[in-house]
Amino acid sequence: MKKQLSTEQKAKLFSILKARFEKYKDRHKGLDWAKVQAKLEAEARKLWSLNEMERTGGEPDVVAYDKKTGEYIFYDCSVESPKGRRSLCYDSEALNSRKENKPADSAMNMAATMGIELLTEEQYRELQQMGEFDVKTSSWVKTPVAIRKPGGAVFCDRRYGTVFLYHNGAESYYAARGFRASLRV
Repeated sequence: MKKQLSTEQKAKLFSILKARFEKYKDRHKGLDWAKVQAKLEAEARKLWSLNEMERTGGEPDVVAYDKKTGEYIFYDCSVESPKGRRSLCYDSEALNSRKENKPADSAMNMAATMGIELLTEEQYRELQQMGEFDVKTSSWVKTPVAIRKPGGAVFCDRRYGTVFLYHNGAESYYAARGFRASLRV
């Protein structure tokens, strides 16, 4: 698969990202769009990953700048779990364990293919400080080995004004459950 964007695709993506950056200034106080764009222009593969986040409904936006690494951090900021990343079980092991009614893919595999990382519980809770997300859907988050090894996986959502962490079998999948991701550029 070609992991580069055409000139037209880049222009369209930059237009979308800039508009979102300006609309939600509270997510990235003190950051300058020109610097973010310059960093993105130097990272063609990361730009492709960001486009994949956008293409699948994630509405990525800059949420932080890591001074130690010099990286901008993007999270999926769509109000609900990204539409193009739902009905997925947790990982390849879970997908392979299903004998029938298999989903099209797993969250971990799709994220790896896109070059992005599932949010951790901590990152998911940080995102929820920026607004109200997943009030009708839920999102898989990175699952600790101690939970995943015996067959479980964890997901989060927001109900009743509170962020919840739940467990499920890793092989389960639901139309209203997807995954949110992060990308460091």
